[in-house]
Amino acid sequence: MTLTASYEHCRRINARHGRSFYLATLLLPAWKRRHVHALYGFTRHVDDIVDACGESAADADGRACALDEVTGRLNAGLAGETVRDPVLPAFVHTVRSFGIERTDLDAFLRSMRADLTVTRYGTYGDLMVYMEGSAAAIGLMMLPILETMPGAGRPARKPARELGRAFQLTNFLRDVTEDLARGRVYLPQEDLAKFGVTEDDLRRGTPAPALRDLVAFEAERARDHYRRALDGIELLAPSSRPCIRAAYELYGGILDEIALAGHDVLTGRARVPRRRRAAIFTRHLVAAWAAGHAERRRPAAALP
Repeated sequence: MTLTASYEHCRRINARHGRSFYLATLLLPAWKRRHVHALYGFTRHVDDIVDACGESAADADGRACALDEVTGRLNAGLAGETVRDPVLPAFVHTVRSFGIERTDLDAFLRSMRADLTVTRYGTYGDLMVYMEGSAAAIGLMMLPILETMPGAGRPARKPARELGRAFQLTNFLRDVTEDLARGRVYLPQEDLAKFGVTEDDLRRGTPAPALRDLVAFEAERARDHYRRALDGIELLAPSSRPCIRAAYELYGGILDEIALAGHDVLTGRARVPRRRRAAIFTRHLVAAWAAGHAERRRPAAALP
């Protein structure tokens, strides 16, 4: 697969599976956008491997082998070898172009491997360890693509990690039913016990008051991560801020929809209405155009 075709393949994965995030990426300059698609395409590809249906030992072994194979192809690609894979040419090109740290890649792959065997998390601290790779590391991998203001690279890392966690916690709440169908419960076991919720309550499909209270509690936890991430947006290059502000509002909007549904996450999948999605995109479109235009016009000598 050519590099161009690989980038297009990643773009299509993003457009098909990450509609809110894809909409936000349209606010980025085109040259940044394709690299974000490559990052999304790779992480989604690996996530799909570990999420493949089937609970038998053979299924688990097959997923482990598939994860080993894609990791091997990634290592080969980063070593300069040509690999036969639809997403890796674009992703490897992005990693090498921006110097994405291998430690962040390894953290992501460790969390994906954990999904092969770990289906429950005892405490929120345990879940945070998982999210260090599955969410925080992705936020860190995004940073060099988005660019930061001079001197803001290191300070921007903490809010980038927080935003990754906020997005993932939002997804966990939205996808309780889907995750349960895969045999996983990401709501911490100590929180289930604290609110008197059992896994049978999750399977019934009708939210009891205790489950609504638990979801409200976890949603506030997610909002706390959003609050901690907010100041980090100003540390990004101006042309990247509209995209991340839009993503912030779109994912936060999922929590709003969950609240409007009385914190019922069992009878329907929370979605931000199309009209609100369009309004968020439109509100940031002018700022995105102006920032991108200003960066293109700024003489190299005037760059900070």
